[in-house]
Amino acid sequence: MKTILITGATSGFGEAIARLFAQNTDWQLVLTGRRQQRLDALQDELGGSSKVTTCCFDITDRNAVESTLDNLPSQFSDIDVLVNNAGLALGLEPADQTNLDDWEKMVDTNIKGLMYCTHKLLPKMRKRGQGYIINIGSIAGNWPYPGGNVYCASKAFVKQFSLALRADLLGSGIRVSNIEPGNAETEFSNVRFKANEQRAEKVYQGTVALTAQDIADTVWWLVNTPQHVNVTTMEIMPTEQANGPLAIYRRDS
Repeated sequence: MKTILITGATSGFGEAIARLFAQNTDWQLVLTGRRQQRLDALQDELGGSSKVTTCCFDITDRNAVESTLDNLPSQFSDIDVLVNNAGLALGLEPADQTNLDDWEKMVDTNIKGLMYCTHKLLPKMRKRGQGYIINIGSIAGNWPYPGGNVYCASKAFVKQFSLALRADLLGSGIRVSNIEPGNAETEFSNVRFKANEQRAEKVYQGTVALTAQDIADTVWWLVNTPQHVNVTTMEIMPTEQANGPLAIYRRDS
């Protein structure tokens, strides 16, 4: 029996990944999130306490992360795959107009939370000589856009952190991949625009975006590649999205 730990498992990519892995009898799940009611519902639906254990904490709380992961039930304590999925974007204002609290929240969640979980689980993976860390980055880490500011920067961190982990872990038997999704229709925009559903819906109008299932399928494929294969970085865009031209500012003539 193998064990996968998925952060931010109560919605979006995390929930889809949990559902997919729960379908396979070879896997048991550790699901984390901030919404206990959703975690409880997922546990009941996906196989009960014998197959799924849940951890309700705020990933930005270092002490909570460390204490919880130090005290996982023995059946779930050997983590084979860590999916660092928890993350968010807040706001789309220019840097000089943004809310500093939003910037700090993105740094705390997208960077520090990922660091806390990785740092806590790596020593045991190293000791066992096996493990897989899959980080959910974003094309925003490669292709900045107006209003992206700290969100883009935080995902650039995820990319570089993933690459640095690969360097540190060479020869350890531990694999590291960074998945970089493009436009995906989940709760992402609803969170970004603070429950302004009308504004969130406009992000997906008139186009076909990625789904959470697309990313879950990608994680499943990665985990089931041979041990000697490491897909370092995977950028995934919907067919109806592409890189654009560089911006040029032009003065009025």
